[in-house]
Amino acid sequence: MKKFAVWCALVLGASQAGAAGVGVRAGTTGVGADVAFGVAPLVSARLGYSAFNYSRNYNDSDFKYDGKLQLKNVSLLLDVSPPVVPFRVSAGVVSTGNKVDVVGTPANNFYTINGHQYASADVSSVTGQIKGQRSTAPYLGIGWGNVSGTGVNFYGDLGVMFMGGGKSSLDAQCAATASGTALCGSQEFKDNVAAERQKLQDDVKSFKYFPVINIGVTFGF
Repeated sequence: MKKFAVWCALVLGASQAGAAGVGVRAGTTGVGADVAFGVAPLVSARLGYSAFNYSRNYNDSDFKYDGKLQLKNVSLLLDVSPPVVPFRVSAGVVSTGNKVDVVGTPANNFYTINGHQYASADVSSVTGQIKGQRSTAPYLGIGWGNVSGTGVNFYGDLGVMFMGGGKSSLDAQCAATASGTALCGSQEFKDNVAAERQKLQDDVKSFKYFPVINIGVTFGF
């Protein structure tokens, strides 16, 4: 009976080689779509795109940022469905443009940078960015359902993009006034901006893994 079940699974996989389908999905990589083609028994190739923008506040010790998360991912994956196993294994690469643009917000007309207060009349803006070390990240995960399967079905993915850590930038611009120009020329101000930049970097240096949780519906033919 067990051998018969394995044989049936192999036959089914062979019949789906060359099948195609499209899927729409949503999750931690954004809202997007996939196109997949069966390339061999039990194996399909999948090309996907997803994007999303989201704004939120971010606090780092004594500094407050308005952050805008921008998700943009292009994935190229192979989906392998082992016989008589109710899930598949997916592996490939993701070209990722995921980033967070941050803008420092003053409190009571003061920016607090590394514990030191500076008047917002002298500091015109504090801006930065957070993103992964890799623009192309390896991906490994498991899932259920195949985009290249026939008919209308649900599918999902649970996996990880290996980002290799995070990197950040932070810059402060001074107002075009005499006091602002003097402030930007101050070594103490430069040192405090550098220290705040390092705090932001310390927060994201452990950003080695980007979790992927997506669910969607497929239309196969």
